[in-house]
Amino acid sequence: MVSTAITLNQLSLSSPFMLASGTCGYGTELEELIDINALGGIILKTVTLQPRLGNPPPRIFETPSGMLNAIGLQNVGLENFISEKLPAVGKYPCAIIANIAGETIEEFQEIADVLSDHERIDALELNVSCPNLREGGRSFGHSIKTLETVVSVVRTVSTKPIIVKLSPNVSDIEQYAHVAQESGADIISAVNTYVGMVIDIHTARPVLANSTGGVSGPAIRPLALSAVWRIAQKVSIPIIGIGGITTLHDALEFFMAGASAVQIGTANFKFPNTAARLTAELEHYLKKHNYDSLQPLIGCAHIKETEE
Repeated sequence: MVSTAITLNQLSLSSPFMLASGTCGYGTELEELIDINALGGIILKTVTLQPRLGNPPPRIFETPSGMLNAIGLQNVGLENFISEKLPAVGKYPCAIIANIAGETIEEFQEIADVLSDHERIDALELNVSCPNLREGGRSFGHSIKTLETVVSVVRTVSTKPIIVKLSPNVSDIEQYAHVAQESGADIISAVNTYVGMVIDIHTARPVLANSTGGVSGPAIRPLALSAVWRIAQKVSIPIIGIGGITTLHDALEFFMAGASAVQIGTANFKFPNTAARLTAELEHYLKKHNYDSLQPLIGCAHIKETEE
């Protein structure tokens, strides 16, 4: 028997393939297009304490082998999220993960405290790439001290597994991963988008109204893979790999680099059923290579390097 199931500390997944936050809405938007039964989990659209309209358009632009976005965390706010969105995803068999963001550490704490009591939430993913208004707009994930504080504070109130989604726009991402682990994180997800921009040569102005945005898709995959590889050598907690994964080959690279699961993001916009398809392909791969689970592949590139 072959199993695609994987456990990330206290978070159990039937498949290592998950839908990344911001690329699948609240799940309900895709239920007629994908086989949700085949998913390991859905990371819901980021929720903040108050509703947000997000950035003005244009805020999405296609780039070579990827896309650029500056949505600005548009969402319905915590109260509406609980009353309107969570009831609709309660029927899904996969893990439901809330991605949360705050403008202050206190907001992170309040959201985590409230959602920790909700039975249908299986884990919290902290979006530390959002701006900290008390630090002049600098992202929570761009300061070791602030990252340590926000993870520690959420840990004091959360009864759910905590996933920290790291920004790659730092000089030493593995050090940030280590700090997150020491501060109480159960899982690391890496990476969030890279900062990029596009300029309209006819107007000589940035295309995005926000000027810069986050680059995602296959263009960033080698960079994200390198980050996972480095993080895996620094932490002992599970890693969820993110960054331009569209094929089983891509996913296997992340598993071998040290990821125990992966999130599918930009690929969802072109092929919404990517994660479900990859689950079936992984099962076939494991059978073909006489594995009964994914476990022997996780971090195996590091093991071979050590043995040699």
